[in-house]
Amino acid sequence: MQLRFETRASDSSWVDAVWTCTSDHVTTMTSVAAVNWGLVFWERDGHGYAGVTGPETRTGTAPVPEGATFVGIEFAVGTSLRTVPTPALVDAGIELPDATRRTFRLDGARWGTPGADDAEALVDRLVRAGAVVRDPLVVAVRRGEDPEVTGRTVERRFRAATGLTQGVVRQIERARTAAALLATGTPVADVVTGLDYFDEPHLARSLRRYVGRTARQVREGSGGAIAIDLAQRATSYTTLTTPLG
Repeated sequence: MQLRFETRASDSSWVDAVWTCTSDHVTTMTSVAAVNWGLVFWERDGHGYAGVTGPETRTGTAPVPEGATFVGIEFAVGTSLRTVPTPALVDAGIELPDATRRTFRLDGARWGTPGADDAEALVDRLVRAGAVVRDPLVVAVRRGEDPEVTGRTVERRFRAATGLTQGVVRQIERARTAAALLATGTPVADVVTGLDYFDEPHLARSLRRYVGRTARQVREGSGGAIAIDLAQRATSYTTLTTPLG
């Protein structure tokens, strides 16, 4: 079984990434811990479907239907649906009713099903309609700003907006980045040092918990299908950490 992932970053402050995926055979894949909620659209046998995915705090397995094509939008941390608080989506999801190949229903209205190239246009419409909202305090914290409120207030607002603590978000993001770097050949010792793991066993525990793979499996690309575009994650990390000038 193969999953052909393509992921791109977004220039929208409301969106972290847009991805597409095609499956070749019926089987299962390893789902990876994630900090974002999202919208996902898929087609199979001429029928269209839509759903809302939530943040995931652990790995698991998920079925992959044969011949399905997917388009997904990963929303930025701190955003949420007006009608569904993100905490209610943690380790869960919702299949949206009455979806077709061309339209889907959300927040009491019908919207056009997007392709990968016009995902941001859909998000803009959802934001203008008030269907997608965000907490500006969480957005500021994610940008590295130091808001003039107590740490307790920040943590309460962060958890209310995301369903996760800041600590859990950092751990998941670090594990996903570690897996991406290992997949591109970065030595384990360099990953440990660069991402501030205590030692190699600490990295190994993190990978098992949040990615469902050992470092060796990540490097070799073994262990079966996995729900993450490791090449894109590594590119994003390299871009963000390369000094300017």
